[in-house]
Amino acid sequence: MVERQKLLEHVAEQILELPTNHTIRVAIDGVDGSGKTFFANELAQVLESAKRPIIRSSVDSFHNPKSVRYRMGKTSPEGYFRDSYNYPQLKETLLDPLSPDGSGRYRTAVFDHKLDAQVSLPEEQAQPNSILIFDGIFLHRPELRTYWDFSIFLEVGFNITFPRMAQRGDSSPNPLAPENHRYVAGQKRYLRACTPQKYATVVINNENLATPYIVT
Repeated sequence: MVERQKLLEHVAEQILELPTNHTIRVAIDGVDGSGKTFFANELAQVLESAKRPIIRSSVDSFHNPKSVRYRMGKTSPEGYFRDSYNYPQLKETLLDPLSPDGSGRYRTAVFDHKLDAQVSLPEEQAQPNSILIFDGIFLHRPELRTYWDFSIFLEVGFNITFPRMAQRGDSSPNPLAPENHRYVAGQKRYLRACTPQKYATVVINNENLATPYIVT
């Protein structure tokens, strides 16, 4: 995994060169199963070794309740794309407070989608020179992409991501399986409408976990 570590250190160097007059907000985007959470955790470790305070969060902590997520139906790709997450609450509790004119008082989670219930975390105060590492799908939507000081899109094909998720017991390994239609078609909708590769600071091919490489 030497090549992977080199790439992580290279990306970390770019982030550390950014101005530090506010919390640096870093997004790790990609389709389901592209390796976002793992990559984000590794990147956070590298940045922590540079003695920078890290704020770690995920869009999965900002789901809408089931009544909203499935209002177009449990198999609806459009519902997956439009209704999965509570973006106003994400902005209010995390992204706006960590923006240049924000209060610095934030919460990293507001909802537990497995329990379908709100969570009550106390507010925290961002330390000087903090870095937010935020992972999730759909992070280059127009309503979010202006928040990122640095963003990464992990480029991985569905033929690889679904077998990966199947190993975790999350889905069928076949992207064409009926139960995967909501997710494949919903994410294709995002890729067409929001062109994340165009807006990401760095696009990384993460198909081979040992040897990821920068595409653009």
